[in-house]
Amino acid sequence: MTKLTRLLTGVATAAMILAGAGGASAAECIAPADPGGGWDFTCRTVGRLLYDLKIAEEPVQVTNMPGGVGAVAYANVMSKRPSDADLIVATSTVGVTQIAQGKYPADTDVMRWIGMLGTDVGVIVVPKDSPYKSLSDLMDAYKKDPASVVAAGSSGAGGWDHIRLLMVAKAAGMEADAFKQIRWVQFDGGSPAVTQMIGGQVQVVTTDLGEVAGFVESGDIRILGTLSDEPVPAFPDAPTAKSQGFDVTGYNWRGFYTGGEVSDADYQKWVDTMKKLYDSPEWKKAAEGSGLVPIWRGGAEFETYVGEQAEQMRQISKDIGVM
Repeated sequence: MTKLTRLLTGVATAAMILAGAGGASAAECIAPADPGGGWDFTCRTVGRLLYDLKIAEEPVQVTNMPGGVGAVAYANVMSKRPSDADLIVATSTVGVTQIAQGKYPADTDVMRWIGMLGTDVGVIVVPKDSPYKSLSDLMDAYKKDPASVVAAGSSGAGGWDHIRLLMVAKAAGMEADAFKQIRWVQFDGGSPAVTQMIGGQVQVVTTDLGEVAGFVESGDIRILGTLSDEPVPAFPDAPTAKSQGFDVTGYNWRGFYTGGEVSDADYQKWVDTMKKLYDSPEWKKAAEGSGLVPIWRGGAEFETYVGEQAEQMRQISKDIGVM
């Protein structure tokens, strides 16, 4: 066999592998944010476990596509890859909130919603040397001067991270008119927001615990309050907002959607694949180690849930004055 023949044979073999023998091909997961955030964690952790547990035959390719808090990826899938059965996109309550507020190019019905595998817990964090030692300290500062503390998160003004801060402010007795005076900075992910906070650009960050758990473990930041019913097992000493007199919870589920024109059979394959992963002890360990609470909703039940949550987010946004 000549070198040229061997080369052509190798190219043909590689092409068959990429195309997938028997119709199978490597899956791709789009993380609609920069590396290091919650959506990136969702894609990379799920992709790694699918391959390690031999649920997927090929490694899952992760593509970071930041922009518009997920709107760029949503538009890309809707316009260019609506029937791509090998494509999934990481999303969460943050994305659905943006959709509900009209910040995406279309409503939830243009995609097929596969399932959620867990929920992240909202947290309000400050640098380790912050003068604010509790949520009451922070809320007192806001009530005295709403513009005195610059806050940040991974969503824009009126997005889920912002809404969670305003929900605590509302529970603290602030009026909706004062909400507009709170200065808010958006970053593409909780990790970049915390990095800027440590650098002194902002004073407080509202985000998901899973995105910033490493900063908490290293001692660079402190949790003023977790927006959960009970203390988070991974950080049992972190006080809840409820324990400090603020009756607020702010969960952020983690899950996936695929294109709206994907066939019923291919859609169901993804639902079954994610359910198989969810049932594995490896997923439970990975989720809980990152501050996630494992919860499963999939298929038709999940699609209904997403539609209902979008409507709830629209109403909450109106109630607190951001719509």
